[in-house]
Amino acid sequence: MKIYLVGGAVRDALLDYPVRERDWVVVGARPQDLLQQGYQQVGKDFPVFLHPQTKDEYALARTERKKGHGYTGFTVDCDPTVTLEEDLMRRDLTINAIAQDEHGNLVDPYGGRADIEQRLLRHVSDAFVEDPLRVLRTARFAARYAHLDFTVAPQTLALMADIVAQGELAHLPPERVWVELERALGERHPEVFIQVLRDCGALARLLPEVDALFGVPQTAAHHPEIDTGEHILLCLQQAVALSEDTDVRFAVLVHDLGKGVTPPAEWPRHIRHEERGIALIEQVCRRLRAPRRHSELARTVCAQHTLCHRALELRGKTLLKLLNATDALRRPDRFESFLLACEADARGRLGLEQRDYPQADYLRRALAVAQGVNAARFADSGLDGRALGEAISAQRVKLLEAMRPH
Repeated sequence: MKIYLVGGAVRDALLDYPVRERDWVVVGARPQDLLQQGYQQVGKDFPVFLHPQTKDEYALARTERKKGHGYTGFTVDCDPTVTLEEDLMRRDLTINAIAQDEHGNLVDPYGGRADIEQRLLRHVSDAFVEDPLRVLRTARFAARYAHLDFTVAPQTLALMADIVAQGELAHLPPERVWVELERALGERHPEVFIQVLRDCGALARLLPEVDALFGVPQTAAHHPEIDTGEHILLCLQQAVALSEDTDVRFAVLVHDLGKGVTPPAEWPRHIRHEERGIALIEQVCRRLRAPRRHSELARTVCAQHTLCHRALELRGKTLLKLLNATDALRRPDRFESFLLACEADARGRLGLEQRDYPQADYLRRALAVAQGVNAARFADSGLDGRALGEAISAQRVKLLEAMRPH
């Protein structure tokens, strides 16, 4: 029995990148060999074990053979005669198909180290096309390592396009697509994930509402980049600089979906795109089964981002309407997320990436003013119920009107 460190831990060590977890492959063993040593079996489709002390995952070396659609349609062979090279061959990318023995020696039969040096994301073998999930994983790795100048090899991008053309993406469970999307949104360059999916045709299958934005023009005075799809990519870059939260980044990704259904006769203006976008966001979130936290913020940003941009010119009554529409008084933390998404939208424009966004601080002050008016201030008034609520609202409007710039 021989044990090797494999996958991400080896790859990231070679990249001098933070190693998040360690996975191991065991060659020449049967399940009972590990169970006798105190390992706990957790795998169902194939034997995976947890180390009794470290809790790292140890998997028996295996081969896979395609038997159906999707990323689970495989028969697995974990016979002790399976070699390390055979196990590494079933992996997706060469940079993930490097092993390291107990002495620190690398086993690299498919050129992963050379591809790391050349900054290439390249498939190990033509079996790459058997797993449609690899389209999303490769795009996500492109997003993760874009700052290190990694790109997808042309031959690999062509195989990704083949997977799309064969309709294999339709067999991916929505939950799995969401997992990959959210992980990608958490990377340094989520805009690269979207671009790579678009380059191989996958974006039109997985997120057609986003794909529809490319080629849709906007008014050049407000959007020097003109193309709405390019605007979204720029916005994602800005969102990364402003927040690590994936709900903020998701809201930025989908905030302008309504522009994708504007009648061409109305271009480059997009009247009522906020209203049109709500139904599309709900459609995306239902299809991908997005968490409530993400879907709620996305709808709020879509509906109210234009009003947020106009905050400095709003009357007190409209300011309070905006605070109520975003549920700012009850959920100030989510209101902060809303402001960050709107700021990313304002800065996600060609040549305007460093522009100030005073609207955010202005609305933070407005929220503080509104929060300062509550039922306690009317304790001796004798008001209750609806009359009390109206009095509180009236006082808030009065103070918000007073704080407006003149």
